[in-house]
Amino acid sequence: MKLDKSKLKIYGIFLLITGAVGGLSALLTNMGMESYKAAEKPPLTPPDIVFPIVWSILYTLMAISAARVWLTDNSRMRNRSMIIYALQLFFNFFWSVLFFNFEAYGLALVWLVVLWVLILLMIVQFSKSDRIAGLLQIPYLLWVSFAGYLNYMVWMLNK
Repeated sequence: MKLDKSKLKIYGIFLLITGAVGGLSALLTNMGMESYKAAEKPPLTPPDIVFPIVWSILYTLMAISAARVWLTDNSRMRNRSMIIYALQLFFNFFWSVLFFNFEAYGLALVWLVVLWVLILLMIVQFSKSDRIAGLLQIPYLLWVSFAGYLNYMVWMLNK
């Protein structure tokens, strides 16, 4: 079986872009971690080590599914998908800044709801081009749903 270098390049580009967004977000929000650690947290809050592991997996799944969609033939569908993908990455990036750096827990929750809707739209749009690409986003939607619980509870507990 021969590896298609052009396809591998596309996967690499998406892994790089998505990983850069996640990495930069983590780097920028590192400053706000002390206040988050001091904040009262709800039951079911995972240990701190869980977050980078889960997010690394989710960013990898995002990149793989976006590359799968990019490699489809339907350019009109692909363009719509990439717009939604870019938008959700934007919202993903800035949620961390709002939540950790600015401690704007209420605004961050509203922002997260918009992100959740964008992820749902991305799943629907990706599935039109590549069913597997859509399915790969389900863990992301579930994690952001859980993040919504955590965000809401941190907001309520730290008013």
